Amino acid sequence: MPGGTKLSLGVREELVRRIHRGELPIGSRLPAEPVLAAELGVSRATLREALRSIEEEGMLTRTPGAGTFVSDRPRLQNNLDVNFGVTEAIRASGMRPGTLRSDVEERDPSDDEARRLGLPVGARVVVIERVRTADERPVVFSRDVMDAAFSRASPGFVQACVEGSIYDALEEGLGRVIHHGVASFRPLSAPAQVAASLGVGRGTLMLYLRQVDYDQDGEPVLYSHEYHLAGAFDFTVVRRGPGRRSRP
Repeated sequence: MPGGTKLSLGVREELVRRIHRGELPIGSRLPAEPVLAAELGVSRATLREALRSIEEEGMLTRTPGAGTFVSDRPRLQNNLDVNFGVTEAIRASGMRPGTLRSDVEERDPSDDEARRLGLPVGARVVVIERVRTADERPVVFSRDVMDAAFSRASPGFVQACVEGSIYDALEEGLGRVIHHGVASFRPLSAPAQVAASLGVGRGTLMLYLRQVDYDQDGEPVLYSHEYHLAGAFDFTVVRRGPGRRSRP
């Protein structure tokens, strides 16, 4: 990594830490570039590179003639063509993932759940509902459904799912590595339960994702429903062209 790039990353991390600690409060204006660069012991070019990186993440707003301000709602980057969970998405945005509330239930599966997870007759499922947070801000309501046999095969498995990444718990507790997921998504007005859980008004716009995850052997292991606050995320997806078409 070139020295200048490495230095700008260090400056970026320091400024993000100050924002998270409240030393640079939401809505506050950063010191003028010459002052801030001198304080951090870097060139203005290095500082600008760091500021540009933080601005792209939605944590700063730069207004010509007025200055650079700390944004009130940092947005998380969620690349929909890459399969990773909510925990990983929050971490990748430089924020601290957490769980505000959780509920665990074991019950009979619905016909839809049994079909999507390929469950045998008589199987039970564990359903985990969580309010996921980014730096303590509620951003996602999730409902994850799995074969209840998982909880009996690995002591502490359900607790690990509740407290962190289900992908990590599946791999570390059961040796089931998520290989790929098949997802569908659509805009949705927040249902009453979801709105109340996230502390927003009923009907608030969000993005609903429904996904089945498959392990390295192609077996379905996880059926998820996620309600993402649209205002908290920047969603991107890679759209590829049809490629070269052969002519008759």
